[in-house]
Amino acid sequence: MTSKINVNNQFSVERLAQQWTEKFNAAIEKQDVRELGDIFIEDCHWRDLLALTWRIETHSGWESLKEKIIISAKIHGMKNFKLDKRRSAPKLIERAGQSCIEAFGCFDTNIGKCVSVFRLSTDGNSAWTFMSALEEVFDSKKNENDDIPDVGTDISAPNWLDLRIATKDFSNRDPKVLIVGGGHAGCTSAAELGRLGVDTLVVDNEKRIGDNWRLRYHSLKLHNRTPINHFPHMPFPDTFPGYIPKDKLANWIETYVDAMEINFWTETKFEGAKYDPVSGHWLAELTLDDGSKLTLKPKHIIMATSVSGTPNIPRIPTLDNFLGKVIHSSKYKNGKEWQGKETLVIGTGTSAHDICQNLHANGAKVTMIQRSPTMVVNVDPSAQLYDGLYLQADGKTKAEDSLLELDQINSSFPMALTRRAHQIITRKVKEIDAPLLSALEEAGFRLEFGEDDTGWPLKYRQRGGGYYFNAGCSDLIAAREIDLLQYDDIQTFKEDGLLNKNGDTLTAQLIVLATGYKGQDYLTKQLFGEKVATKVGKVWGVNPDTQELNNMWSSTGQEGLWYTAGSLSQCRIYSKYLAMQIKALEIGYKLNKPY
Repeated sequence: MTSKINVNNQFSVERLAQQWTEKFNAAIEKQDVRELGDIFIEDCHWRDLLALTWRIETHSGWESLKEKIIISAKIHGMKNFKLDKRRSAPKLIERAGQSCIEAFGCFDTNIGKCVSVFRLSTDGNSAWTFMSALEEVFDSKKNENDDIPDVGTDISAPNWLDLRIATKDFSNRDPKVLIVGGGHAGCTSAAELGRLGVDTLVVDNEKRIGDNWRLRYHSLKLHNRTPINHFPHMPFPDTFPGYIPKDKLANWIETYVDAMEINFWTETKFEGAKYDPVSGHWLAELTLDDGSKLTLKPKHIIMATSVSGTPNIPRIPTLDNFLGKVIHSSKYKNGKEWQGKETLVIGTGTSAHDICQNLHANGAKVTMIQRSPTMVVNVDPSAQLYDGLYLQADGKTKAEDSLLELDQINSSFPMALTRRAHQIITRKVKEIDAPLLSALEEAGFRLEFGEDDTGWPLKYRQRGGGYYFNAGCSDLIAAREIDLLQYDDIQTFKEDGLLNKNGDTLTAQLIVLATGYKGQDYLTKQLFGEKVATKVGKVWGVNPDTQELNNMWSSTGQEGLWYTAGSLSQCRIYSKYLAMQIKALEIGYKLNKPY
């Protein structure tokens, strides 16, 4: 792809993008692979978000996608591709180190209204990347909410609160969708389903909405900036802090549930479910707050139990010798009770660092135990550079771009471009953070920067962790105020601490296992059985074939079973695609057509 800039004004950029859309339209209309090939480079990428495949998937290289895009366009009736005048005009920009023309498009299919973000060579002749995304599903049937009476001006009719109580009670009906987990992932999916009129119930084991954030360790706050984390249809107020504390986020989720009229049952444990292929419903077993049992028959179950939902407690040889307190990081609350005492924290991810810092602030003697190399970046500015699409230099949202446009651009990047862009950012991060990184290595901390130096976001997509945004703990390690020990240097744990291979001893009264969490695969097997878990396969982690996260926000190998998880921004962007698939099934579309 040429990097020579052949355009020098806005008019020519827009004209070149317009000409490309006309050529693309003609090739699709004639189903002409040769003509289409003339306007795509060989090393091109097509990312589809339901629009033409009913899947979230990426195809790279012209040979891989040429037949697929023509056949998919024919099956789904793709037509009227044009520049999207609702969005910003085409512009010359650099993405992943490459100059290109970036433009917003829109088109129709037999299924619904769709949008696109496409990037062209600077001469406007050839497409480098092409994203197609379903924006709205055509629905000839009435909205399910039409069955709920409108009180209008009849003062004898039930008021809004009466109707809300009756609606979320589910005393005389089953929900179409049962969402297991009431954090941001479950609630954003419920909001999108509710917006589409799909009857949905969220169940969560906690006592209060938001407790899955509220009850975590005392000092926790988000480590990426507020403008990146807005909820769908209800962005945070401008008065919110740059980094949201856990309790404020918990309260926001509670407010969101009320404002978006999400049906939510607290203190409700999901015990598991079995699928009846004859009726097309699940038999979902719940234990309610009073201990009673209830069976619901939803058509769909969405598991929203987080990438990091079930504590991972590995077998650590000789740890049973230790007679002090051992807890997983998920049970850690505050370091106040450990003032003046000796503590060990096993792990070097975000939770481990935050807990070490909290213990240190409360006057405990802290030693961090490192098991594997970990990426460390300063929370500002370095960690935020990977989200630079959304932020100005001062950390605020780019005023000239709407959040919707930014989300479309974000979701238009195929994995190959993301990797390339993040390698560029990681090189810059290493330069910015060089003094800290050097000091950490001098203290014995082992560093790494993700696969092929692609940084923390792809580490998160692969394993849900393995990095730390330095909010002060790394400085304490570099200054030797928090001690560091390599796990491989331990000979054995003892009743009152541990013995190192060099003969030194460390005493402790507390050991915190900041050893991460099991994936959703583990929970699938527990709640649905081995057979269903085998059908579904791996959940989370990037699939090399689709270049997408495994089984996320898409139909799975088990009919009626769906998954959502991830960061607040991921859930904002992708919950609507999950909701649209379920809505489409409910109104009679078939999602598994060949293409």
